[in-house]
Amino acid sequence: MDSPADVKGLNENQARQLCAELRDFLVREVSRTGGHLASNLGVVELTVAIHRVFDTSVDRLVFDVGHQCYVHKALTGRRELFDTLRQFGGLSGFPKPWESVHDAFIAGHASNSVSVALGMARARTLQGKDYHVLALIGDGAMGGGLSFEGLNDAGASGEPLIVILNDNGMSIDPNVGGLSRHLSRLRSTPEYYEFKRRYRQMLTGSQTGKRVYAMSHDVKTALKKSLLPGSTVFENMGFTYMGPVDGHDVETLTQMLVLARDMRRPVLLHVHTVKGKGYPYAQQEPGKYHGVGPFDVETGKPLKSSGESFSTVFGHELLDLAQKDDRICAVTAAMVDGTGLTEFAHALPKRFFDVGIAEGHGVAMCAGMAQQGMVPVFAVYSSFLQRGYDMLLHDVALNHLHVVLGVDRAGLVGADGETHHGCFDPMYLSQVPGMTVLCPASFAELRRMLHRAVEEIDGPVAVRYPRGGQGRYREDGGDGAFACLREGEDAAILTYGILVNQALDAADLLAQKGIRVRVLKLNQICPLDSGAVKEALSGTERLLVLEDCMATGCVGQRIAAILAQERMEPRCLTLKNLGGRFAPQGTVDQLYKAFGLDARSVADSVEEMLHEQ
Repeated sequence: MDSPADVKGLNENQARQLCAELRDFLVREVSRTGGHLASNLGVVELTVAIHRVFDTSVDRLVFDVGHQCYVHKALTGRRELFDTLRQFGGLSGFPKPWESVHDAFIAGHASNSVSVALGMARARTLQGKDYHVLALIGDGAMGGGLSFEGLNDAGASGEPLIVILNDNGMSIDPNVGGLSRHLSRLRSTPEYYEFKRRYRQMLTGSQTGKRVYAMSHDVKTALKKSLLPGSTVFENMGFTYMGPVDGHDVETLTQMLVLARDMRRPVLLHVHTVKGKGYPYAQQEPGKYHGVGPFDVETGKPLKSSGESFSTVFGHELLDLAQKDDRICAVTAAMVDGTGLTEFAHALPKRFFDVGIAEGHGVAMCAGMAQQGMVPVFAVYSSFLQRGYDMLLHDVALNHLHVVLGVDRAGLVGADGETHHGCFDPMYLSQVPGMTVLCPASFAELRRMLHRAVEEIDGPVAVRYPRGGQGRYREDGGDGAFACLREGEDAAILTYGILVNQALDAADLLAQKGIRVRVLKLNQICPLDSGAVKEALSGTERLLVLEDCMATGCVGQRIAAILAQERMEPRCLTLKNLGGRFAPQGTVDQLYKAFGLDARSVADSVEEMLHEQ
């Protein structure tokens, strides 16, 4: 298939053959580059059916989260780019409009697709244009409150809009006996909806027919509410509910999408799929194969062992603390394994809570637990915690509650790109009144700082740490605000977290040229103690502050403000960070180099400062 137009000309057998070929393609390509495998294997038939019915260069297909867009990309002219998937300068693992006209919207976080799609549908109506709008949302993302805000408005709007619920884990419709199962099967056939259409046309042509239709409709609705309660949730919002449908029957899916398209009103198509479909290892362990590195296709085993990481160290240490203190609870938002909490969940299931893709709810729930005397520890990715900012302010900080945040994936994270880098939390967490933000640079520091956060510090506390393992720095800088890792009188490099490794490497490069650089590490970036800043930087003539976050509101700006207030401005001050733009995908080392945060670039910047008068 060279273009979406080729898909439209396929017969049923050819469409099934295409689906089989796409699965082989996905497994082969993702095994080489890594990426999101299980979710894409689950939507092969659904994506093919969408492209048989719609023209996504004009019609708008809005993905929720977006990591399940690989099949869509392969069918829209980007198959030959898959050897660059998620690599620096290569094909993104998420929808990106600048890649193709077929990508309607950037997507990397969950639960927003219905809201975005409704906005597009309303724009279409206001502009007098004619195209179709679809939102593809998973059952996990449906647990986020934003999805229900969108559904509530979209159903009432009357706008022609199709919401496809890709249900691959949570059963929306409970089965109530054999009749319920029979009705579910009946409602998943195109013939059922064609019969409904003709029945309505036949009876609504006269007043008597309208009365008969209204009475039969009331009886049918009452019966359905008792036997298929799940469908009425959406219908009460104003949607025509269709399904549930076998998400791996490409022909039935195609027919149902045609019917949904032609209804010209809000429709929810409920599709059952199997995550990891077609690749035994991914089908048996879909969580493990949700996001994978390169692996051996025959065995399913990773080509490179992951080793110990900040996430696993966090999980082990938190479990050890919780086993000694029954007030401590662990909370996560659909990221049990990713945040290192699998062991905790098995060992202390009554004190472990996975709230699903609902970070705002997770923060507010933690506030309630803390108010009643528990010590909740919420392990959450930095970029996802952004969705709980209001709750941090209103529910946690305003009540000055002891909620501990394990802020995972802080800083640059690599191949997932713009939507997943943790480059904003140094700014937004530092704005929260009463918040303490600790920044471990080694496993030893993570262990100690987690103890401090749980047992010693009052109010809200965040411990931020990166994805992956530690670097050359493996010491513990102690409890002071600053730790001096290396002495030098020519200039000073100030940083925090694992960027200390780049700072130390830069100092080594400079030492080869006879330049002695002092390397200072901040143990906590909030609150910043003015006295400690004055003491640590007294007499510093040339200062470089190194951070992997955005420029506005960064630690370097706050340090500069303190020095200015104290009339201690250094002769030369350089702030090295990400500036004002989003960081793209790529390895962390590639991104360090691209933004001038690598050791060589830092050393060059120090030399430039030394040459300035």
